[in-house]
Amino acid sequence: MRSPAPWLPRQHPAAPVRADLEAALTVELASVAAGARRRMLRDGDRQIDTAHLLHSLMEQDPEVRAVFGSPTQVARVLGYLVQRSIGYGLAWQGSVEDSGALPVTRDGGATRRLPSSDPVAPDRSRAPGRPDGVALPELPGWSPSAVAALAGALAGARLRGDARAEGIDVLARIAADRDCRAAEVLRRAGVDVSLLAARIAERVSAGPAA
Repeated sequence: MRSPAPWLPRQHPAAPVRADLEAALTVELASVAAGARRRMLRDGDRQIDTAHLLHSLMEQDPEVRAVFGSPTQVARVLGYLVQRSIGYGLAWQGSVEDSGALPVTRDGGATRRLPSSDPVAPDRSRAPGRPDGVALPELPGWSPSAVAALAGALAGARLRGDARAEGIDVLARIAADRDCRAAEVLRRAGVDVSLLAARIAERVSAGPAA
């Protein structure tokens, strides 16, 4: 008698951004999310993480590139990002990015909530799970830190009265989450993350260029 085939757990490929979440992103940021997914698939990684998001942001969003201050620094960051699949990124394969730096808690098993805070710096004085938070959707194939970056971007956009998040909002959350993979990439590329966060805050407070 033939032995039954061994049971293998079902794998969940990275899902595109859900329609309800995509509706809260600008067209440009939705394109960035799609680009991060393509890069994850190309690199053979298990999940979209914040470094995938950063790479896609740097390639597609001129406002994000501008906040780095100089073309030289942009080139240095991009040069480091492209080494992922043959260098430092190999150590990340098979692990889940969950920095835990943003105050995210599980609520009801299916929804995660990020308390509303300043659009750039996380408010660590708030207790996790307080009301008036932003719901984090379940996105199979996205790391908890990447989902938190998207949700934090939405929170920052809404605090300034915008219905949709932009790429600069995602970069703000990445700069605030000092333990995420994207922030690690920035530091290794020689970026002063604190200075970057200050530039983002100044740009966000100034509003769109005329």
